[in-house]
Amino acid sequence: MQTEKWWQKAVVYQVYPKSFQDSNNDGIGDIRGIIQRLDYIKKLGVDVIWLNPIYKSPDIDGGYDISDYQDINPTFGSMADFDELLSKAHAMGLKIIMDLVVNHSSSQHEWFQKSLASSEPDNDYRDYYVWRDPVDGHEPNNWGSFFSGPAWTYDEKSGQYYLHLFAKEQPDLNWDNPKVRHSIFDMMNWWAAKGIDGFRMDVISLISKPDGLPDAPITGDSIFGNAGDAIANGPHVHEYLKEMNAKVLSKHDWMTVGETAGVTISEAQKYANKDGSELNMVFEFEHVGLDSNTNPALGKWSDHKVDLPELRENLVKWQQALSGKAWNSLYWNNHDQPRVVSRFGNDSPKFRELSAKMLAALLHFMQGTPYIYQGEELGMTNAYFDTINQYQDLETINAYQELVVTEKLVTEKTMLKYFQSKSRDNARTPMQWDTSSNAGFSDTTPWLEANPNYQVINAKAALDNPDSIFYFYQKLIKLRHQLPVITDGMFNLVPGNEQDDHIFAYTRTNSDTTLLIIANFTSDTVTRNYDVPKAAKLLIQNYTDDQETTIRPYEVKVFQYKSINL
Repeated sequence: MQTEKWWQKAVVYQVYPKSFQDSNNDGIGDIRGIIQRLDYIKKLGVDVIWLNPIYKSPDIDGGYDISDYQDINPTFGSMADFDELLSKAHAMGLKIIMDLVVNHSSSQHEWFQKSLASSEPDNDYRDYYVWRDPVDGHEPNNWGSFFSGPAWTYDEKSGQYYLHLFAKEQPDLNWDNPKVRHSIFDMMNWWAAKGIDGFRMDVISLISKPDGLPDAPITGDSIFGNAGDAIANGPHVHEYLKEMNAKVLSKHDWMTVGETAGVTISEAQKYANKDGSELNMVFEFEHVGLDSNTNPALGKWSDHKVDLPELRENLVKWQQALSGKAWNSLYWNNHDQPRVVSRFGNDSPKFRELSAKMLAALLHFMQGTPYIYQGEELGMTNAYFDTINQYQDLETINAYQELVVTEKLVTEKTMLKYFQSKSRDNARTPMQWDTSSNAGFSDTTPWLEANPNYQVINAKAALDNPDSIFYFYQKLIKLRHQLPVITDGMFNLVPGNEQDDHIFAYTRTNSDTTLLIIANFTSDTVTRNYDVPKAAKLLIQNYTDDQETTIRPYEVKVFQYKSINL
């Protein structure tokens, strides 16, 4: 594939503002805190900053319940602060993409407040949301909310239910109404006029609901149907995104990425197709769903570790299936996922740094746009909270109430183990800047307690150590910028590697360069022969010396040599 778009060589750094840097000592991160840390982000070498929502919000769900799309949450600062952030980032050569949350709004949004006011036909805003009459005295269908309980809430005044796939304070917008779509497109163009560089689109695969809103299949012991299965990639989603592209996206040299729950290969090829009629790329969730519980009633909650053959098969599938047809996004973790080194690596003191570097290299040499979540470049780990009272995440708290307290499907001890592995709060603990109180995030008690290991794992220590994970990421980013093969090279698994329980080995090849990536996913030392050409250059590795005969625990080696027979 020809490298034609700037975002194909770019690397993205994701900032969760609430946990990044507190500048005014209220315990909550803010925009001025991000401004203070721009030099750090620039030093890492990334091209783009993706900001999680900073809009006005009651903050029921981490800002993903927006009450005004064109105003800043006062907790984070002011629009003047945002304008300064955008200006200073651009001056440093950093682009800013925003989070677009338009499957739903906050129940405090003016649109929903007007929708609530009257169910009469002359209320234009009633049809901005999904309202339905009761069926036989109960909810219109059996859909469950992603945050536990039913996906419908009853409104006494009108005698109707409204749909909310997430919290009851997050009513779903009715994308079948052209007025809704045009209101959203106008808002997007308003942000474009401010000079932003694109959008990450929250749960965008859920905006088109199936005709008739039929019941969804029920699995396991759940009393609700799986709404995600019923809604994902709905009947008009591509039509609506093409309209968005025509009215907004095509007018700007932007980066756009869709969070597409339930996406398949064939659907991804439509969302992120090469003709550019929809989005640039999508986030798929298959590889981060492999460790979900085998009991459907428990959903994602487990402490299961993924086997390498299963993970490799999935990553290879996406690399090969989108090649030449669409563009991959590459990520291990984000604000909704646990820390990568705890999940796929080994966060023990002995192997944390080695496995963090191995996982970084494995991902960054694949084809696609890499995303680094704040703290990933330090090897930050899961929080391992041991009481439910330490958690702030709505999804976690609701799951505890439903699965432990109400339905008694899991013991408290077991559920806390699951939270230590999978809770979203593992990613949301304050950024670990130094060894001062609260990890240098704030001088006062933070909204979510810092991981105690900040005394060892922090940015100051990383920047003082030339062999740190931070500088390893910095090298990976420089290599992506310098070597066209990382962007345009073909991806192939090394023959015979398909079932290897220890090693993930693949190549990237274009007309003049081949890269061979060899990564040990285990704490074992193994022997393999990959027939590396004598003239090959060892491009990067995570040990300080090279042993040709063995591959050590969590070792990664990347060789570069001239392509032949092409």
